[in-house]
Amino acid sequence: MTPTIVTTTPLRNHLITRSRNPADLLNAATRLFGGAIATSPLGELCGGDHELRGVAAHDFAVGYFASPLGVRVASAKDRSRGSYFINIGVSGAISASCGGLRATLDEATAGVANPGDTQELRPLRSRRTRFLGLRIDAALVDQEFAALTGRPPVSTVRFDFALDLAEPKGRAVRLVFRSLLEQLDSEDPLFRRAELRRSQLRCLVTALLLAQPHSHTGELHDGPQPGYPRSLRAALAFIEANLAEHLTLGEIAGAAGCSPRTLSSAFRGRLGLSPMSYVRGLRLDRIREDILASTDPIGTIAYRWGVSHLGRFAAEYRDRFAELPSDTATRR
Repeated sequence: MTPTIVTTTPLRNHLITRSRNPADLLNAATRLFGGAIATSPLGELCGGDHELRGVAAHDFAVGYFASPLGVRVASAKDRSRGSYFINIGVSGAISASCGGLRATLDEATAGVANPGDTQELRPLRSRRTRFLGLRIDAALVDQEFAALTGRPPVSTVRFDFALDLAEPKGRAVRLVFRSLLEQLDSEDPLFRRAELRRSQLRCLVTALLLAQPHSHTGELHDGPQPGYPRSLRAALAFIEANLAEHLTLGEIAGAAGCSPRTLSSAFRGRLGLSPMSYVRGLRLDRIREDILASTDPIGTIAYRWGVSHLGRFAAEYRDRFAELPSDTATRR
């Protein structure tokens, strides 16, 4: 039997736009997903009915789209603003392409796009096509990965594109997604609390990490690192989620629920370096990734990741990678 995400119209109390002007839909989608995407039509703007319902928070947004419009969706490459997108059909089907990969998205197959990916979504049987789009902040995926393994990913987690919702692992993702939608549609004030929404979203991210193959699947199969105390795991997740901010040892220790001395001892004992050395190294790794993937000026990238002193940054970068940032940029 074909699996279903919803049995009634989802997000029924969260109408954003209903119009016969497709530009209204594109503008509404941009507002819903914030600066995480840029949308443009595939071909000429078509007529018909265009509807978007949605809910947004700081680390996720979900929208219900009812429209015959084909669109190109480009997600931000900047890791600090990057997002994952999951698209699932409610009725009808969508011909989707992403990075040279193609899939037909419907109630049995979802598409997972990674930060920096560009998708092309073309409705099939257009007048009956309805689908759900979920944005998940990249920092949340990193945080849940760290919770599962005891350490943050050394590079961006990149999922395979097509997700089979009919097989057992995919069904788990579908069930948690459906539970999130039911919670968003509930009129019970309890389910409107941000804490419950975030808990449900974290469950969904965990299910996705365990169900869908990705670039770090092997590390998850290895299981959590033995001997990593809860405070260290919490500190690693907090650093990953706030790496672009100005971090202090006290803030990290507070997030980990322990004293700075205890945290420093855990870092040196398990990772062989201090918490702030770990922060600097991880920040340099992220900057290097962005230099290689982006045409933005080096200074802009460095400032985006919380660097305030470019001269000191260049020296630390050279010590870590045996080359200056400008040398890295020549290989873009």
